[in-house]
Formats: sequence, structure tokens, C-alpha cells
Amino acid sequence: MPPLFGHNPTLLSRRQFLQQTIQASARLGLYASSAWLLLNAAGAGHADSSSRPILSEGQSTAPPARYWISANAKNVDCLACHLPGEVAQGPFFEHEHRYVRCLLCAQNCLLAPGDRGRCRARINDGGVLKSLVYGRPVSVHVDPIEKKPLYHFLPGTAAFSLATAGCPLSCQFCQNWEISQAKPEDFKGPFVPPEAIVSASDERQAPIIAFTYNEPTVFTEYMLDIAAMAKPKGIRSVLISCGFMNREPLNDMCQALDAIKVDLKGFDRAFYRDVCKAELDPVLKSIRSIDKRGVHLEIVNLVVPTLNDSDAMLKDLIQWVLDEVGPDVPIHFTRFHPDYKMLNLPPTPVGTLEKAYELARAAGIRYPYVGNVPGHPGNNTYCPDCEKIVIRRTGFFVTEMQLEKGLCRYCHAPIAGVWA
Repeated sequence: MPPLFGHNPTLLSRRQFLQQTIQASARLGLYASSAWLLLNAAGAGHADSSSRPILSEGQSTAPPARYWISANAKNVDCLACHLPGEVAQGPFFEHEHRYVRCLLCAQNCLLAPGDRGRCRARINDGGVLKSLVYGRPVSVHVDPIEKKPLYHFLPGTAAFSLATAGCPLSCQFCQNWEISQAKPEDFKGPFVPPEAIVSASDERQAPIIAFTYNEPTVFTEYMLDIAAMAKPKGIRSVLISCGFMNREPLNDMCQALDAIKVDLKGFDRAFYRDVCKAELDPVLKSIRSIDKRGVHLEIVNLVVPTLNDSDAMLKDLIQWVLDEVGPDVPIHFTRFHPDYKMLNLPPTPVGTLEKAYELARAAGIRYPYVGNVPGHPGNNTYCPDCEKIVIRRTGFFVTEMQLEKGLCRYCHAPIAGVWA
């Protein structure tokens, strides 16, 4: 491969890049306002014209969630909710059969009546776990698929993207904290049924629906229903996730979805606990499971200065990917920008991302990328055999494609991915 980092490409600031992307997208007709999409997607028969906060309508209007267990279910073992040491205390845990354990993500929240999970999107309503975000998108947009980023899945196509409020993690650097750390009732908007999302995607000629922006695991029920309705219309479904879900919901996602991008935020358990308020091991388990199920997988590692950018941590992450899912899974090393509660650190030096890129190449990763650095040659896809550019990108847009039926046009080597 030609040297990538021996010259100085014209790099834009993040603000300049986003401004130019929005302008270019508007000219191409890719973006539409969230309000237009919501109101037109919902239709007269579905729109909630009062636009009241969800909880003002009463928790009873929220649909029951999936993936939970309660003390009043049949044949429930106490160990479904309690640790062995807790169960040994006996009468202390006698209760009125209204506690529930949410089994959606690895937080495994135990909820008394009226309690919400860490995600704020699920609530114990009198012994029944309910989803407060089903049909309640708070952000809807049409993006290039490269923005996710998914570089090896239908490059150059548009993705109808949506999110609700809520996230089971509390990453101090979250760039979408306004929605991920919010409660559903912080937003007003219409109820949008799954079929309306599919129709809106179809009308916008977007061949992909992307569940993104917050952590979509919190609206798994909504996601699965949308994906099931989209499939007969030939619309693919993709998930942009932190990978912190439990096995059963992940299995259902793998059956319904066509691609999953996982944010592997670092390769250190203390980093996950301190910075993300989560655990590393469930994320690693999810990555293995997605790969074994044959779902298209890409990995993103946000490189944060002084916290997860050491050579040792990067090498460990790269080696784990090689050992567990192989050299063909793309890894995007992306640039951190100060946000939310982490305003004290500078943006990641480009040289650090280039170091990660070169470490990955040297170890045998076939498709490493430099992310969040518009104009960088590390945004492009190179054939691992002849080392020529097979996909050239400018920002979030594909400007050159040298692939034919998944093969490099120069040497006919196969390029891993989903191309049609």
C-alpha cells in the first residue's frame, strides 16, 4: 500500500466538515427535517396531535416490553433476580411479587414498582415491565451509510436513521448526550408506528433503515418490529450499538438485522467502569456472537487522549479482534472531540490515529480506517492484495468505486463486505 501519512492532506475542522456535509446533502436531497419526517410518516391516523410528554398520558399507554422476568412468573427461581448470597438471607427478600428484572442489557436492572432502568426507557409498572420509547423517535434523519460508519455495507447508499431517548451507558464523552442521557418525556412528538418508519424510508428511496444516535438496544422491541416490516420491501436494517445487550435480545437482533457496528470503546475494564459506567466483557461477548451468526460486523474504537490511546491497549485490542473475529472485520480508529462531561481533553492528535492504523496493518488487519478526520487517506478502502484504492471517500461520500461484484477491478481479489 502506498504511504498514507507522508504528506499533508487538506484537513477540515469538524465544524467545517459538518457544515459542508449538510450543504452537500441538501443539494443531493439526502436530508429532510425531523419534523417533516415525523409528521408525514405518522399520517393523520397515527399522529398524536396533542404532542404531550409520554408520561402525561399515563404509564398504562406504554406497551409491555420483552426480555424481563418477574417474581410472579411461573417456575421462577430466586436466582433469576438475586445473587446466591442474597438468597441465603431468606425472608429479607419476601415481597409482593411486583419486582421485575430487566434482561435486555448487561446492566440487568432489578426494579421495584415505579422504578426505571439505567437506560430511563423501561419502567416497572405494577409488576409489568414497559417500554416508554416504543414508537417515540426523537431524532429522524437520512444519512449516508458512511456516517455510521459502515464502510463495507452498501457504500454510497442512504440510510433512514432514527433514535429514541435513552442509553444503558453513561459515557463521559458522548456526542449525542442530549438524547442518550435524556428521559423519554423530555421530548414532545407524535407516536410513529413501525409501518410509518418503513413507509417513510421507502418514500425517501433509502434502501437502509439505521437504528443509531442513542443506544438502540433500549428500543429493541420497536427496532425488531420495524426490521420485520422492512424486510419484505427489500429494505435492509442496520444497528449502530455499544454492544452491551444480553444474549437473547442479541440473538433476535441477529435474525432480524443485516449489519451491526459495535463501538468497542477501549480494551480496559477500568476504562469501561470509570468512563462509561459499564463493563467490557459483555461487549466482547456480543462481538463474538455477531461474528458467529454471520451478520456483517464492523468495529469502531474512539481513541481518547491519555485514556485509551496507549500502544499497549491498542495492540491488545487489535490482537483480540484478530484472534476472535479475524482480519477481515473493519476497524475504525476515530477521533475524539471534547463533549458532554469530558471537555478537559483535546481532540485526538491525528498522529495517534495514524499510529493505531499502522499497528493494525502491521498485525494483519486488512481494513483499518482513520475516522473523524475528513480528507485523510485513511478514510479510503485499499485492496489488501494489490494495495490500490478500491473505494475513495471524501467525508461521508463515495467519490470513486473500483469494485465489481465484490472484487477489486485491478487484481480481482475479493474485498470483504456486503456490496449488493
